[in-house]
Amino acid sequence: MKTQEMPTHPSSRAFGLKRILAPVDFSPASNNAVTYARRVGELTKADLIFVNVVEPDGSLGLEALPPVCIEELKANAEETLRGLVQAARESGITVATSMIRSGLPAHEIVEAAKEFDVDLIVIATHGYTGWKHFCIGSTAERVVRAAPCPVLVVREKEHDFV
Repeated sequence: MKTQEMPTHPSSRAFGLKRILAPVDFSPASNNAVTYARRVGELTKADLIFVNVVEPDGSLGLEALPPVCIEELKANAEETLRGLVQAARESGITVATSMIRSGLPAHEIVEAAKEFDVDLIVIATHGYTGWKHFCIGSTAERVVRAAPCPVLVVREKEHDFV
């Protein structure tokens, strides 16, 4: 019986992926999800869009900060996003971009997915359970429920396959 040889490289645009959205909050869990997004982007030749969402509602106490501190936080986020874009390009992703949005994270992520017609969202979950999950909620869960496309949820404490 002759065995069929598997191709070593997937064809361009495998699975029909053209654009991947990778929400980032710069946490270790988010950094892990970025690794997955970048790897899927490399394999499928998809464009990669990083998005960071700043919550203006004060959930992080931002309303108490002077405007100069808020601007510094945004500048730091922009610098970190530039680094992610550069690393993605160095890994072979031709089109990598980033943006900062303001609002409720789940809503802004879903709206960005619609606006940019993405084919996949790769998002981290911190894996909170019980009372902490009830109090904090899960941005990833809300995105899965409302997303216009498939969502790959990367858990912080699971084994890696990329």
